[in-house]
Amino acid sequence: MADLTHLQDFIEPVSKAWLNDDQEYDPAQMGGAIDTYESEAYFPDLDTADIVLLGVGEERGSFPPRNSMDGPNAIRREFYNLYYWHNDVRVADIGNLLPGQGLGDAYAALSAVLTPLIDAGKTVVILGGSHDLTYAQYQAYASKHYIIEATVADALIDLQEGSPRRDLSFLMDMLTEQPNYIKHFNHLAFQSYYVHPRMLETLDKLRFDCYRLGRVRENLDEIEPVLRNTDLFSLDLNVLRASDAPATAISPNGLTGEEACVLARHAGMSDRLSSFGIYGYKTGADKGSMTAKQVSQMLWYFIDGRSVKNREAALTERESFWEFHIAGADIETVFLKSKKTQRWWMQLPSNDFVPCSHHDYLLASNNEIPERWLRHQERL
Repeated sequence: MADLTHLQDFIEPVSKAWLNDDQEYDPAQMGGAIDTYESEAYFPDLDTADIVLLGVGEERGSFPPRNSMDGPNAIRREFYNLYYWHNDVRVADIGNLLPGQGLGDAYAALSAVLTPLIDAGKTVVILGGSHDLTYAQYQAYASKHYIIEATVADALIDLQEGSPRRDLSFLMDMLTEQPNYIKHFNHLAFQSYYVHPRMLETLDKLRFDCYRLGRVRENLDEIEPVLRNTDLFSLDLNVLRASDAPATAISPNGLTGEEACVLARHAGMSDRLSSFGIYGYKTGADKGSMTAKQVSQMLWYFIDGRSVKNREAALTERESFWEFHIAGADIETVFLKSKKTQRWWMQLPSNDFVPCSHHDYLLASNNEIPERWLRHQERL
């Protein structure tokens, strides 16, 4: 693998001693198991790492504008105290991104750190500041002309053209700038009363998929195939309800903490996902560090999902799958079900297999064309 030690030019170390009040972590805790960038004399061995953590405190695209590492470090304080159950998943923490002179410098620095890590086959988890950092997350792919599928979980849809706040408008640039490298875009758990109807009309015309909060909560398993097909996942913590994320929520309604953990686990199970940004955490309003604890548990479940993914067979290993042939008046296709993880895939007319759910199989068995199948065909 390429030498990644040059990344030290962009980041600053994290002190485990400070995070744990000068106490030693138990080797069975995350703090004892994670290979952390603690001093300039030692940089983690990223060759063996599956997941790389990066803190980014940039909030100058939000209100009030600021740059602070308090947020990523508060999450680390809680996460490092959790117990490490997944010996087949190696985690490295490379510290916090240094602040740039301006917001554009911060975007460029984040993209410059992410790109070589993605090239090296690492999955990067960004413990972020404001949600507009998703744009820099995307630029890490665009700079190499990688064509990707992107998914955002957010109570809002940040397409407010002309807004002075980048965290409310960044999707406009991300989805419309040319050349564009987003093959498909999904938006999860938006709350309709916060979204202008024309925004949804525009996204639908582009054949993008938007799932309102109620639809996501009705059946989280239907969202798993969406995340399985995703390269870039960005989650704004405002997608959680106020009682479960008091430091960041904007609404009494939203995902529960448990549901957010399920989404994180689904994301970890994806063999395509290479970056996962968790944005919007603010320390000042976090009573009892409850939101930091929530994020830390989402991270734990993301790692749990990665452990499940490690056990999955390749689709070419047909002996590891049950195969179901469907031949009806309206649809003829093949479904595969993993014997190891119970996940489903369906075959398109192009002969490619795409992630799907058990519900899609049941629809096809009743000679009904699954919406997921139709949407894939429309996009093709």
